[in-house]
Amino acid sequence: MPLPTPELGLVISYSYLWSTEAAEGREEGVKDRPCALVLSAQDAGGETLVAVAPVTHSPPPRPEEAVEIPAETKRRLGLDEARSWIVVSEINRFVWPGPDLRPVSSAEPDRFEYGFLPPGLFRQVLERFEATVAARRLRLSSSTRYSAPAAPAGSRRRA
Repeated sequence: MPLPTPELGLVISYSYLWSTEAAEGREEGVKDRPCALVLSAQDAGGETLVAVAPVTHSPPPRPEEAVEIPAETKRRLGLDEARSWIVVSEINRFVWPGPDLRPVSSAEPDRFEYGFLPPGLFRQVLERFEATVAARRLRLSSSTRYSAPAAPAGSRRRA
């Protein structure tokens, strides 16, 4: 199965590096987790630069910095039944596909995506993400291969 096209709203399996882990000197996340693709742009060299927001079971300390994933969406994506949130207050950015893309399961080693967020839910994610950026509360971690600035919010939005 080929790698998925990095489209906004796509939920992938990824070794997410939390900002706290990066501050400890780690270069790779401790846990593979679902992440939502929130930014995508082409650089001058033709590489696709992306940013992903992590999915977590931990309730957010600030409700405005996360969006809860509805149970029906979680079922459709094949995620577990526990409550989950997309955290919009921190992102990882990297050159697609990058070394931290992970298979969704050992049973499907060539599948890296869960599927897409519904458009309405993705709009909520983008709105909260943009508000977090405007409030200067965004934390980011980058792959060591990434050096270009992040694309502006809303670039190449998926309809």
